[in-house]
Amino acid sequence: MDFLKKLPIGQFVVGEAGWVRKIDPRLKFAWVMMFLVTPVLAGPLWRIYLVLMLLGITVFSSIPARIWWRSLLFLFIFSITFGLFATFLPTSEPAISLPVRPHEELPGAVVSLPSWHLFSVGPIYLGKLKLGPLLVDRRSLDLGIKTSTLIFTVIHSVNLMLLTTAPEDLMWSLSWFLKPFQIFGLPINRLSFQLLLALRFLPLVQEELQNLLRALATRAINFRHLGFKASLGVFLSLGERFLANILLRAEQGADALLVRTGGLIVMPRQFRPERILKTQSVLINSSSALCLICALLLRFRYGEF
Repeated sequence: MDFLKKLPIGQFVVGEAGWVRKIDPRLKFAWVMMFLVTPVLAGPLWRIYLVLMLLGITVFSSIPARIWWRSLLFLFIFSITFGLFATFLPTSEPAISLPVRPHEELPGAVVSLPSWHLFSVGPIYLGKLKLGPLLVDRRSLDLGIKTSTLIFTVIHSVNLMLLTTAPEDLMWSLSWFLKPFQIFGLPINRLSFQLLLALRFLPLVQEELQNLLRALATRAINFRHLGFKASLGVFLSLGERFLANILLRAEQGADALLVRTGGLIVMPRQFRPERILKTQSVLINSSSALCLICALLLRFRYGEF
């Protein structure tokens, strides 16, 4: 029942170990945007390179393995599963360009059509159930690689940033990036404050979900005897209770905020990190910025392959 606590997805883990924690949060935002944007219109080799880069950063980040290995293993299995589904699902055949005249009218001409199938599995028999052959062609293999790598890079890059960055630092860095938009009347302070509340609210959501799962397990409900309709009613009632508990927690948090701060919005400039001005942090940030520039140059040079 403590499985959710062992997967700190989207939560900040307090600690001082790891050079990733010393990187400027603005640089972390830039790195995450690189992982989110550069896979667009990129080839499979670049996507695989991003996955390997993320794995290398995670392993050599000096963060204790007990923090990230469970979530990394779960995400790896999840992305591989979706990649296999995308690989074995049938895709439309590409159009084949044929000569204008029939090849019978061209003496001595040899017409060879390209073979798009890499391999096929099946037909598969599961007892009395017969499944047709599972074909894997070049397009489906490319789709499977893109799907699995995109899921892994999007989720793990954001999760790694949230693990090593305090919510206050994220709020300050977001306000720093959005500061030029103040001339258009964009409420920067309000948006940053909403981000801080959302990040603080994630552990409460996981706690409420875990409490409901624990309550369901202690009642030892046999869903086979209930049937489909009764089991669906149980899960719908759990979802309703989950939503009601979350709204109750949100109302309690709002009341506590109004009592403690008088309804005032916390300004992002109050949480400007001081550790980024230290000598060790300056060296780490300079190296990180240089590596980011090199990664962007490699994307423009080799990203299409």
